[in-house]
Amino acid sequence: MPDSQRGRGYPGKRLFDLLGATLLLALLAPLLALLALCVRLKLGAPVVFRQQRPGLHGRPFVLYKFRTMTDRRDAAGALLPDAERLTPFGRWLRSSSLDELPELINVLQGAMSLVGPRPLLMEYLPRYTPAQMRRHEVKPGLTGWAQVNGRNNITWEQRFALDVWYVDHLSWRLDLRILLLTLWVTLTRQNINQEGRATIDHFMGSEGQS
Repeated sequence: MPDSQRGRGYPGKRLFDLLGATLLLALLAPLLALLALCVRLKLGAPVVFRQQRPGLHGRPFVLYKFRTMTDRRDAAGALLPDAERLTPFGRWLRSSSLDELPELINVLQGAMSLVGPRPLLMEYLPRYTPAQMRRHEVKPGLTGWAQVNGRNNITWEQRFALDVWYVDHLSWRLDLRILLLTLWVTLTRQNINQEGRATIDHFMGSEGQS
């Protein structure tokens, strides 16, 4: 993709995002209300988890997701590890990807796209190589090329390589293909977690990175 197009996507991508997010929110409104009630009853408040994530060009935005973990703490008042705070209900929300549905609001706001590299943590930004940082040349997405090619069961380096491949091959045909593959991957619950782990390891930088 020419440098002049990076960050803007193909013609009509923003309109596609707006129409898709609006339609999905309208169709899924009853499910969203039911999920919000279940989260409130099983995990407490707040129902929606908010966290700052890097968006286009690494600029921060507030990401919305359904809460999946409790606030359980140890005797000293520190939060327990993620795996101990992730309940069976929360694990089901994650495995079904239903916890991601509030991100449709992020799409309407323009901070995210339906398809793009997943928004990770702000603390990862200084750990990327220049090549890996290119994943931020487009808006982050609800789903992406890495999510339909291994999801959480591939290495960070493989994931970032897939993200950059998407940046270089961005097209409406590829987005449509990813959305269809996402439906299949979600229904079959493929590669939800790293093998033997409830949550994925944090990215600490690539080996040999200076």
